[in-house]
Order: sequence, then structure tokens, then C-alpha cells
Amino acid sequence: MTTVPLWAWGATLAVLAVLIVVDLVLTRGAENSLRAAAVESALWLAAALAFGAVLWLWRGPATGGQYLAGYLLERALSVDNVFVFVLLFVSLSVPTELQRRILFLGVVGALVLRGVFIAAGGALIQHVSWIFYLFGAMVLVAGARMFASGEGSGNNLAVRGLRRVLPVTDQYDGGRLITRAGGRAVATPLLVALVAIAVTDVVFALDSIPAVFGVTSDLFVVFTSNAFAVLGLRALYFLLAGSADRFVYLKPGIALLLVFIGVKMLLYDVVHMPVWVSLAVIGAVAGGAIGASLWHDRRLRRLREEHQHEDVQHEEFQHEHDSLHAAAEPRGPVRT
Repeated sequence: MTTVPLWAWGATLAVLAVLIVVDLVLTRGAENSLRAAAVESALWLAAALAFGAVLWLWRGPATGGQYLAGYLLERALSVDNVFVFVLLFVSLSVPTELQRRILFLGVVGALVLRGVFIAAGGALIQHVSWIFYLFGAMVLVAGARMFASGEGSGNNLAVRGLRRVLPVTDQYDGGRLITRAGGRAVATPLLVALVAIAVTDVVFALDSIPAVFGVTSDLFVVFTSNAFAVLGLRALYFLLAGSADRFVYLKPGIALLLVFIGVKMLLYDVVHMPVWVSLAVIGAVAGGAIGASLWHDRRLRRLREEHQHEDVQHEEFQHEHDSLHAAAEPRGPVRT
């Protein structure tokens, strides 16, 4: 594995910390509007691409291409997290004004946990060579499972586990995670949501991090591509939360990506694919799934509009028919 100097790690972590603080300051008190989410998401995308450009100039096109492929793959896989977060917030009735805060805490916690996972995964690959193929099998099985029946988020397990160690109230207490009820400390549903988000990301990371290792074994590239994808997750949530049901082909697309990466990892010693092939496949599958979903949604809306137009025409015809029928009927006795 490529060794990156400590100063580069320190500088990268400092940049990420500054970006997190800037994002927190700029979005404090901001409304969860679609426009604000689009701007925030675009800024995180610009930051990710700018870091990729620096990496490209510093360590060459090969490393820059690996970072871009890893980022796009992790970004595509993180969309599935968003759909699970939507279901989670609905099931726990999390107030809209508290969702931004809980997502911020959850994303920062997820970044720390992923850093631990990446370090552990890198150490395993370096010292236990066959673990790479085990990761490939895990990614392949995850893709096949998603094709068959979809993935579970693990939030029910998180909720049950939290209820066993700490009593949970059904009432929110502003933005507090812990409150007091009946003279004892109890968890609010906000803490339940935070724990569920963290567990959800851990479950998804078990598939996504090995998938990124299928693109590159460089720990620095794996971590930074994960970091920028995860830190943009909160903005992506508010951008897609209201339209999650429109992307009907996204989950099959993500499943196909996982299957591709899993097969690529298992055949690593037989077929060595250049980075640009992985980059092209990731871009084509993710873009195709999004494009097909938007086309499907537009077609459904057009069919609904046509049906509504036909219904209106039928009502107008019926009204005109009733009016003519009423005019043709005698209104009283005919005088002779």
C-alpha cells in the first residue's frame, strides 16, 4: 500500500474539520428548502472535486482517477442511505426543524466510524492477503441480496438495543437527546434517531467500504473518497427526501454496481481492469439508473395528466348531455 506522509493526513483532517465548521455555520437556522439543499450539495460536490484535482496534481492521474472512482461509487451507494433515513424519520416522527441537527451529528459520527473501519480493513488486506477476496464475496452477496429483496437498515435492532440499556420516552423535549421523566433520565426519540442513523451507516459501510477497496487499496484515497461522500450526505438528504419515490431504478443500479465490483475483486488475479474502466462503469450505471428513473417518473406524470384530461372531457360531455336532455323535456302542461 502507498504510504502517505503524516503531514498530508494532518492537513487533510484539518481541511475536513474546517469544511464541517463552515457548513455548520452557513446552515445554522437555514430552512430545509430544496434550493438551499441544492446549493449546499453543489458546494460539497465542488469541494470533493477540488480535492480530487489537488490529489491528481500531487500524486498523478492514476491516484486522482482512483479517488474519483471511489467518490462516485460511495456517492451512489450513499443514496440508499438517504431513502432509509426518510423511512426512519417518518417512523419516529422526527420534527423537520430537528432533522438537520440529528443528521449533522450522525454524519460526523459515521465519518469517525468509517475511519476506524477503513484502517482495520487496510490492515487486514496488508497482513491477510486472502481477506481481499472475502471482501469481494461480501460485496457480491450484498449486490445479489439487494437485487432479490433489498437491504435492511438495522434501525429496528438499534431501537431495541437502546431500549434495553436506557428507558425511552415517546415525547420530544426540544433538541435534547436525554431528558428527565418521573425523576429518572430517559432517552428522547431524537437519541433513538441518532443511534439508528449511526447503526444504519455501519450496516451500509460493511458493503460500501469493501467496494471502494475494490477500486483502490490506497488507504488515503479510500478514506478521503468516503469522507467527502459522507459529509455531503446531509445536503443530499434534503435534496432527495421529498422525491425518494421517483428513483425507482436506483436500487437495481446500485445492486448492479456492487455485483460488478464484487466480481472485479474476485477476479483480480485473473483480469486486471484499469481505473478508467471502473470509472466508466460506475458513471454509466449510476447515471443510467438516475436517467431511467426520471424518464419513468415523467412518463407516469404524462399518463396521469392525459387521464385527468380525459376525465375532464368526459365530465364536460356528460354536463352538456344533461343540459340538452333537460332542455328537451317539457317544462309544464301544454295549452291548447
